[in-house]
Amino acid sequence: MPGPPVAGSRRSLLVEALARLSWAHRAERRHGPMNQSLEILILLPVVIVVVSVAAARLKTPPAILLVLTGVTLALIPGLPTVTLAPDFVLMVVLPPVIYSSAVAMSWREFKFNLRPISLLAVGCVTFTTIAAAAAAHWLLKLPWAEGFVLGAIVSPPDAVAPLAIARRMQLPRRILVVLEGEGLANDATALVLYRFAVAAVSIGVFSLGNAMATFAVITVGEILWGLAVGWALLRLRRWVREPRIEIMLSVLTPFVAYWPPQHLGGSGVLATVVAGLYISWNGLRLISAATRLQGIFFWDFLIYLTEGLVFLVTGLQARTLVEHFSGYAPLQLALSAIVVCVVVIAARFIWMYPATYVPRLLLPGLARKDPAPPWQWPFAIAFTGIRGIVSLAAALAIPLTTDDGRPFPHRDLILFLTFAVILVTLVGQGLLFPTVIRVLGLANAGHREHEAERRDELAARRDAIEASMARLAVLGGQRELPDEVVSLLRAGQAARLQYIDYSSSDSGARRRLVVLYDEVELQLQAAERDLINDLYRCGKLKDEPRRRIERDLDLRDAYLANLRADDEQ
Repeated sequence: MPGPPVAGSRRSLLVEALARLSWAHRAERRHGPMNQSLEILILLPVVIVVVSVAAARLKTPPAILLVLTGVTLALIPGLPTVTLAPDFVLMVVLPPVIYSSAVAMSWREFKFNLRPISLLAVGCVTFTTIAAAAAAHWLLKLPWAEGFVLGAIVSPPDAVAPLAIARRMQLPRRILVVLEGEGLANDATALVLYRFAVAAVSIGVFSLGNAMATFAVITVGEILWGLAVGWALLRLRRWVREPRIEIMLSVLTPFVAYWPPQHLGGSGVLATVVAGLYISWNGLRLISAATRLQGIFFWDFLIYLTEGLVFLVTGLQARTLVEHFSGYAPLQLALSAIVVCVVVIAARFIWMYPATYVPRLLLPGLARKDPAPPWQWPFAIAFTGIRGIVSLAAALAIPLTTDDGRPFPHRDLILFLTFAVILVTLVGQGLLFPTVIRVLGLANAGHREHEAERRDELAARRDAIEASMARLAVLGGQRELPDEVVSLLRAGQAARLQYIDYSSSDSGARRRLVVLYDEVELQLQAAERDLINDLYRCGKLKDEPRRRIERDLDLRDAYLANLRADDEQ
């Protein structure tokens, strides 16, 4: 590509300027699509902000409004088409989202609920795949292989929107854990089944025995690889001891866990989940406080932006999908979508109740150890079968041709049916979910659990303070600390202990004192901020000291804000 013209010694400045202007104009015309892509990339976060604010006002999960907004924008004539690259979603977007959820997951709760999580993430996904394939074969007259491709694509639910509603309405903790765990592992099952089904269509051969053996090898291999990645990266971060580098390594971890198994024929999802759970369990003693403080904010923002873009762009695919439907009659598409949506939703309910109660009937020991939940719990979990970005990305990733060069059979129909399932489940079930929770009597059912967790937290804080005071007594004798130092430290710990005692008291008067204390402390900190700002503006305080003081105030503000949020719940 030629660069801008270089001025010669005999050329006038006017000629040189015109030449440069001409080159810039040609470059702008050549790079017009690039500029348009950059504009779209900048406008998408603006839309996310507007929709998220509206969702907060309407108390609706942003995912639902983002998809509807994307569909609306996609159908407006004249707006540019935004195409979702399926490989980008599966290889770049999915790993950090899964890893972040795994790190936030409690390994102890995941292990305790491994049976219901496995029955959903493996059993229900497989059952839904078979049910959707059978419906596509017998009712829509698709061949079995293409039916299994469709079934594998629409089988894994997305837990983002349901979890947002479930947390806001304080469902029982165990329902939240099961939904979180299922959301971590179900993509692994679905993507492996998807690979088998696509290979069966492309090659024309399928062996159930070989598929089961391959699935077992993939499962064992990804678990071992995930453990190895989690162990190695966590110790590398411990060795580095530099927050910015540690956070960069945390960003690389999901890709190191995901890409090799995915390249070798697995899903990569299970390895990423295992790596995240390992780091979640062992990170407390190996990750520094500074890294955790910065990393929590970084990952929270990264996942928020990623999920927002993903749901918005999912809706924007409506125009691209509509362009592929010219060969089908509208009535045929509508009936096909109704059939598949009904089967996918019903399959989850059909699976849920036997999976919940039959194991306890067959195993009395299990029933004694883990009594059966009320019928409302399985119903609420069954109603959360909302499909999302993984299904759409898998549908878009279907090859255009088979191995012998033929067009992939019914590819456009599978794309349409996938989008229909996503739209119906996300918007329909997502908007109805709060009403269903209220009708089932589960709204605020987890409030008592939340109060118990709050009491356990305060007890743990008290025990920790007492342990530090005991350590102070030992250090005072061993190191012969001055009385002034010991007195100051003991006074600070005693004040913290008194605050905990008032917070954990059942007396309403004492609890009101704690609330009043927090409110006044926030006002006192506001006075500190005003003074610090005045000193900085008049030049009596340098920038670095100001930042350190602000950081201390911010940490205390964040702590008080968390306490206030807990009290409001």
